[in-house]
Amino acid sequence: MADEQKTRISVEIFGQTYKMVGTESSTHMRLVASMVDDKMREISSRNPNLDIPKIAVLTAINSVHDYVKLQEKVQLMEEELNKLKG
Repeated sequence: MADEQKTRISVEIFGQTYKMVGTESSTHMRLVASMVDDKMREISSRNPNLDIPKIAVLTAINSVHDYVKLQEKVQLMEEELNKLKG
């Protein structure tokens, strides 16, 4: 990452401003922040008594769950592709 151009932006997630630094485009980084904000707001609306740290942890758990499910789908698709190739 040291050799690549870094993008620095400020984003708002669940009412807090964060500075993000990464090698992706600012559009990509804003999309990620927006998705985290959306998920936190969704969890908060379903569980209005939760504090922010618990909302953040549940958001992380949900996000990792989605990631693992996608990894499993990719693996199955790769196995199917390999079967088709013979």
